[in-house]
Amino acid sequence: MPHRVPPWLAALPLLAVLAAPRPAAAQEWDSPQVRALIARAIVRRTAALADTGLRNFSARAHGFVFFLGQIGEGLSEPPRLIKADQLELQVYWKAPELSKQRIIGWRDRMELPTDISYHRDHLGIALNNFPDRIRLGEGDEVRDVPHPLSRTGSSLYQFALKDSTSISLPDRDIKVYEVAVRPRDYRAPRIVGSLFLDVQTADLVRMAFQFTRPAYLDEQLEDITVAIENSLMEGRYWLPYRQEIAIRRRVTWLDFPARGIIQGRWEIGDYHINEGVDSAFASLPGPEIVAAPQAVRDSFPWTDSLSEAIRDFAEPARLEDFAAVRAQVREVAAGHVLDGLRRAQFGGSSVSDFAHFDRVEGLALGLGTTFRSGNDATVLRLRAGTATATALVTGGADVAARRGAWTLRLAGSRAVRDLGDEPVISGVVNSLLAQEAGTDYGDYYLATGGEGSASLALGGRTSVTVAAGWERIDSLAVHARWARGAFSRPNVGVTPGDWTTLRLSLRRLPPSFTTVRSFSGRLDVEGGLDRTYLRAYGDLRWQVPAAGGWLVARASAGVGTAGLPDHRAFVLGGRGTLLGEGFRSFVGRQEAWTQIELRLPVSVPELPLGSYAGTGSGATLIPFVAAGWTGGSILPALGSPSRGIRPVVGVGFGWLHDLLRLDVGYGLRTGRFGASLDVTRDFWEIL
Repeated sequence: MPHRVPPWLAALPLLAVLAAPRPAAAQEWDSPQVRALIARAIVRRTAALADTGLRNFSARAHGFVFFLGQIGEGLSEPPRLIKADQLELQVYWKAPELSKQRIIGWRDRMELPTDISYHRDHLGIALNNFPDRIRLGEGDEVRDVPHPLSRTGSSLYQFALKDSTSISLPDRDIKVYEVAVRPRDYRAPRIVGSLFLDVQTADLVRMAFQFTRPAYLDEQLEDITVAIENSLMEGRYWLPYRQEIAIRRRVTWLDFPARGIIQGRWEIGDYHINEGVDSAFASLPGPEIVAAPQAVRDSFPWTDSLSEAIRDFAEPARLEDFAAVRAQVREVAAGHVLDGLRRAQFGGSSVSDFAHFDRVEGLALGLGTTFRSGNDATVLRLRAGTATATALVTGGADVAARRGAWTLRLAGSRAVRDLGDEPVISGVVNSLLAQEAGTDYGDYYLATGGEGSASLALGGRTSVTVAAGWERIDSLAVHARWARGAFSRPNVGVTPGDWTTLRLSLRRLPPSFTTVRSFSGRLDVEGGLDRTYLRAYGDLRWQVPAAGGWLVARASAGVGTAGLPDHRAFVLGGRGTLLGEGFRSFVGRQEAWTQIELRLPVSVPELPLGSYAGTGSGATLIPFVAAGWTGGSILPALGSPSRGIRPVVGVGFGWLHDLLRLDVGYGLRTGRFGASLDVTRDFWEIL
């Protein structure tokens, strides 16, 4: 009998039409008013550089250079800190163009093994709002990009007056014009962004911009975003006040949800103007940015610990909102390609998308492709896979279109899914255990269908999604054999059928990597239309400092009505939830679970890992308690309600920069121990 597809599902392709990017509201480019303003700004910038009143100055710049890693589907999660460098600079400048920056304090901390090395100009500030020709990465990343306020800027760029606003400086608020700037030729190395000009004088107060694609000389560059601010000194001289930069890189040939980010943030102050500088030092040959001797750098009198400095200096409220800058730049670019990514790539969302092993598919192989529109507003992803232990073929198509704060998505797929709302093991580790030990921590079913959704970003961390979909659910049997024989654990069967659903999701992401306290979570509510049921599930994570470490609490709860389909049952027990209990031995239409752990740093001997890293001189001791409950009988072939609360106590140990975690738990009602070893949960999504 053919499966019935709801008539409304055929209308979902209209989402793709509605989601097509539309041009922003028209701006008047190169109007007489804005051309006159830019002409004044060019004159003011040229005059400032030639101002005989400013003979010299010295200043102090303090800041951080962070190396971050960002992973996960959509790269929406906040990046993780890999390495932090804190620097203190003595800055010297002497007319007309002599300058030197001397690093007098430098300390760093490595969170994960890395051999990252920075270009010299990543370790200092930009003077004079960049020269007439902008260079970054010592010319390896960006080279000789014309400044829009250089003498040739007006012939190379177009300008549009966007708005007037106020900017808060250390000692005053100043009214500025925001002027959009874009190249006349996007095929040339140029910038795209905004200039903020003093309403009265046309002095440059702030710049926020990215580069055109031809400006990037390193093929791994995704994009570079820059924001610099000046402050008025002695009522006459506009000098650097705050500077930030974000340099994002990804692999060139593969669309994979992982990127590296170099993010720098500088604050400049303690100016001494026209008090004289050492001309001999400022005019020394060699690079502009130099490091003082090691003994000088090591003896710098830092006022607090590096951890406290990172949290204070790089808290979210003080960091530049680069996502907002990128959104504004995309609006100005009006569909032109800006990033360095290829428009078409092979791809996958995790290592297991390319190859994995389980007891229903055996060795499963897959490959995907990604196609991007010019401004990345629309992305199409295709994927196909096949199992070697059976004739099962999987795959899908997913198109997402971004319009401002909205993201519209249309997807169809045929996929093998696991029961449960949260993963209990990383994909790579499960494949290894299934193949080599005959232990597969999954209960699988086949889902074929499609979904249309609309998501709205409610600020930087919170989003809401409304989705409608249809699926055909089928059971899967065990077809594979592990390295030494047949699997002993069968794959539970689910009730086959067609399901039409509506879903509402609320999601709150964790804050910045520097935040001391953290609260994140999600809430999903779904309902069946043709087969009536209602299901709600929520989880949260809360973290606060405690006892010299971190107190981390995780919790989840779910409830379903009597018509809940068994493939949407709640499952608890064993690995990932209650070590010391049977794996997924507790099944129900209601569920509640929590785990509270104290993460305490401890010292351990470090083992070298080549010339640039080691296992780390620290580890994390993690005593924990957990408890879970399920109620309402469903899917008895897998498990039963828990008959009360199931408490567990245990201890974990994080090692190798907390990349690996070993947990041992003891079930207080079973009197049994359970253990698990895996990569830290932060990386499961890409494994």
